[in-house]
Amino acid sequence: MAAGMDVRANVGNTGIYVENAGTDVKTDVENNGTDVKNNGTDVGLQEQEQQDSLEEKVVRLLQERHFTITTAESCTGGLIAGTLVNVAGASDVLNEAYVTYSNEAKQRLAGVRAETLEQFGAVSEETACEMAAGAARAAEADVALSSTGIAGPGGGTPEKPVGLVYIACCVRGKVRVGELHFHGDRMQNRTDTVKAALGLAAEMLTDGSPQENQA
Repeated sequence: MAAGMDVRANVGNTGIYVENAGTDVKTDVENNGTDVKNNGTDVGLQEQEQQDSLEEKVVRLLQERHFTITTAESCTGGLIAGTLVNVAGASDVLNEAYVTYSNEAKQRLAGVRAETLEQFGAVSEETACEMAAGAARAAEADVALSSTGIAGPGGGTPEKPVGLVYIACCVRGKVRVGELHFHGDRMQNRTDTVKAALGLAAEMLTDGSPQENQA
């Protein structure tokens, strides 16, 4: 699927507006840490942006917009939040985060509907979307990231193989989801998921104004 394709206007009748970032997300992540658009800003600022790690970029973008962020993580088990906390000043933008490893936790902490889990499964774009939107509501955050997937080495099926991961980012009610396919070991797949999720957040925070990101 092409980047930015709208896959449905209303996921499971939840009122969540969704875009599908498709399989280009990982490539976007690799570029996000190095490519800086020249928009006439101060050269020193551009140089700083080029030196920033992906997590530093996300924290800086959040600080500039006075936004807060949260996460609802399954296969990454808190690595996304932990990576953000590596950045000095993360306390300005991160108040709380959720590890929602079980289906029960996804429902209780992130507001995922039982019907969604029954129909699509925990590893699905629908569940990832509801995790992100629900975490944002629960934490009263402007931005939320979610991850759900099969990190390996076991647990895969022909329909949902090891390395299949869905990530989603919710920015003020607008959700974008990405389907990823990794081929590393368990830790590498989880680490790559963190990079992809942070890249998706950076992409959404860079796209448009806060008003445009409202549902």
